[in-house]
Amino acid sequence: QLKAAQPAWAKFPLERRINILKRFSELLAEHIEQLAAILTAEVGKPLQQSRNEVNGARARIQWLTDQAPRYLGEEEMSRDEKMAEVIRYEPLGVVCNISAWNYPYLVGTNVFVPALLAGNAVMYKPSEYSTLTGLQIERLLKLAGVPDEVFQVAIGGKEVGEILLTTDFDGYYFTGSYKTGQYIYEKVAPKMVPCQCELGGKDPLYVADDISDIAAVAAGTADGAFYNNGQSCCAVERIYVHEKVYDAYVKEFVKEVKSWKLGLPTEAGVYIGPLSRASQVQFLENQIDEAKSKGAVVLTGGKRVAGKGYFFEPTVLVNVNHQMEIMREESFGPVIGIMKVSGDEEAIQLMKDTAYGLTAAVYSRDEKRATDILAQVDAGTGYWNCCDRVSAALPWSGRGHSGFGATLSHAGLRAFTKPKSYHLRKA
Repeated sequence: QLKAAQPAWAKFPLERRINILKRFSELLAEHIEQLAAILTAEVGKPLQQSRNEVNGARARIQWLTDQAPRYLGEEEMSRDEKMAEVIRYEPLGVVCNISAWNYPYLVGTNVFVPALLAGNAVMYKPSEYSTLTGLQIERLLKLAGVPDEVFQVAIGGKEVGEILLTTDFDGYYFTGSYKTGQYIYEKVAPKMVPCQCELGGKDPLYVADDISDIAAVAAGTADGAFYNNGQSCCAVERIYVHEKVYDAYVKEFVKEVKSWKLGLPTEAGVYIGPLSRASQVQFLENQIDEAKSKGAVVLTGGKRVAGKGYFFEPTVLVNVNHQMEIMREESFGPVIGIMKVSGDEEAIQLMKDTAYGLTAAVYSRDEKRATDILAQVDAGTGYWNCCDRVSAALPWSGRGHSGFGATLSHAGLRAFTKPKSYHLRKA
């Protein structure tokens, strides 16, 4: 069905496809309370954070639809009286989007919106942990005007994913863990079709000694580490602090973490809700126990919350080092290790000591100092005085175990196309 329907969709004028995706964005706004409630019920994020996610997806759709004519339209590279050189961007065909549960609207929007804009048909597999949200996305896309046969949803777990990997798609776009991404890449490589993998991270953050408002920096970086319960690929996962401000920073950081409300995600004011799966709780316990056995100290949190639900206390560890898994392997939960460093050089070496390369952040009053440090870290995104941030205007890409390829920006629009060169000579 997808292969049969795709050519007609590609023949829709680009403006018509843009208007359909704009209508999808309007429907997200009209149904936001229902969508947020479903998302919260499925993955446990606080209700306001679910609303924020839907609104964030709408902001990305606006940028992508506004910029689609510029980056998907024909480009004339040169012309004289005899010859014109032109690039046209053709759709790949039918693409497979294997998506993630932690931000289903955002990571989905990064893929299926530009894919549809470019004229592709899409097979969308939501995570089995956010199935109902995936079905809502399908419902609203079709209500907006996407033909039934152009966007289809594959429901299920690993066994469905295996079927998709053996199906004849024209491109694969995966968001998830390094281990699964590596498996998908190896499995589809013989097909010689595009494959992009947006994977995890162990994103470092360095707090330099020249920051002026320690309390504000501590609060902002704590949010970067713990927003959505730390279940973000670009969450701050390890923090290095200059020894001159270390004590004051840690004090303010712990104060901020202790101020948060933990509880049912439907309650007003809750910042920390439950984790999505029981296995995550055990994984975090194991990381913390291993760190403690090697000398780490827990300043707050450190254990699961008794009672119903997969609740875990927001946890801050100090006396950490790179012999501990908590500073080397992705936690994907509400835990953070904070390490004292003697200066920029030690911070740089530690930030670079990772197999991942998604984002890195530096807090300093000196832009050149910060960007010089970031230039030495092999990551797809660098932050100065901010963190855990994604913009539709900038490419979202990883390096190393954080994946390859790009979504968002002009690169993300063109990721779903095949450029064709035309040499046009007048007779």
